[in-house]
Amino acid sequence: MAEQLDQFEIAVAQIKKAAKILNLDAGMVEILTHPKRELTVNFPVRMDDDSVRVFTGYRVQYNYSRGPCKGGVRYHPKVTLNEVRALAAWMTWKTAVVNLPFGGAKGGIIVDPKKLSRNELERLTRRYTSEISIIIGPEKDIPAPDVYTDSQTMAWMMDTYSMIKGYSVPGVVTGKPLSVGGSEGRSDATARGAMYVAKAAAKTAGIDTKKATVAVQGYGNAGSIGARLFHSDLGARVVAVSDSRGGIYLKEGIDLQKLDAHKAKSGSVINFPGSRNISNEELLTLDVDILVPAALENQITEKNASLIKAKMVVEEANGPTTPAADEILFKNGVFLLPDVLANAGGVTVSYFEWVQDIQSFFWSLEEVNQKLQRVMTTAYEGILPISKKENIDMRTAAYVYAVKKVVDAHIARGLWP
Repeated sequence: MAEQLDQFEIAVAQIKKAAKILNLDAGMVEILTHPKRELTVNFPVRMDDDSVRVFTGYRVQYNYSRGPCKGGVRYHPKVTLNEVRALAAWMTWKTAVVNLPFGGAKGGIIVDPKKLSRNELERLTRRYTSEISIIIGPEKDIPAPDVYTDSQTMAWMMDTYSMIKGYSVPGVVTGKPLSVGGSEGRSDATARGAMYVAKAAAKTAGIDTKKATVAVQGYGNAGSIGARLFHSDLGARVVAVSDSRGGIYLKEGIDLQKLDAHKAKSGSVINFPGSRNISNEELLTLDVDILVPAALENQITEKNASLIKAKMVVEEANGPTTPAADEILFKNGVFLLPDVLANAGGVTVSYFEWVQDIQSFFWSLEEVNQKLQRVMTTAYEGILPISKKENIDMRTAAYVYAVKKVVDAHIARGLWP
């Protein structure tokens, strides 16, 4: 029987697993496994050649018991409603894991952004924003960048929403440029948060980071910054990285500055001088201390989980490990730091940005990073005892930790009417 890889079904299974440990009643499980609100929009966009194309977009607000919804917007040709549902659910647990006063949401547009001009992307973004403006806002739902969206996308969204309102509303989105209310430290927050959690967890996993070897699958924004931080701040040796075209391995350690120059020139990390080309699949099974999946979902499955040799897996990507793989890794003693914890640095600094926008008072980079380290370390220290007490993997422990926070908020608020 083939392993279940539908993301929302995986998300629901994870919730039910935590619910069982928490002894939740059937009614509460029903609430937790259904999104609160879903909006599908089909909207026209005028292209550069004066033709008109209709695009489909989504915004799912999964749960807002703990506060306004929070979550990114992705542009990708394979976006589906079920994927957006799953990502919105994961955002709900992620914000709870790091104790932010937020619920979870996610958005997406079915589009290949690489095939659109900058002007077409701007028109697409502004029209999508106007379509979902009925349910977003700094006190309702705050979008952020995700796959193939960035600070420029957020600036367009903020401007469009502000034009609709008739006044400037910087707090409607996060991940903006500094010039329009962005926060210091936002661009590397996801990777930095993962590094802080890995630093806290290294002792538990029996790893000396100064002697550790690291492999990073997915040398994009989060992956490349993560590789640099694991090397510069933890003293680890990055021996393998990959992108969509393949990967490279260099036992002595990769000079990341030279690799960045090589990738900028050639468009990929492959064929880096002195290294051996490897596949993305091969990278996952290398004999390294720390494996960082920072690419797409469903990379570690029941087919390859038993081949993982890393002592610790740090999930910078969303959903890179399937439930069946989780069980295999746990049984084999691989210490996994799940996405809802490991990559929560992005949403944490998004929260910092939102707070700064609301009070119109901004913090230094040092203050942001200091607060981020405290939040990430506190979350790890809250989850680890649950894992040990219940003898469960860290993902399940993180879900138990987060779901309880959401349930407590539900119970405190009650059902109305």
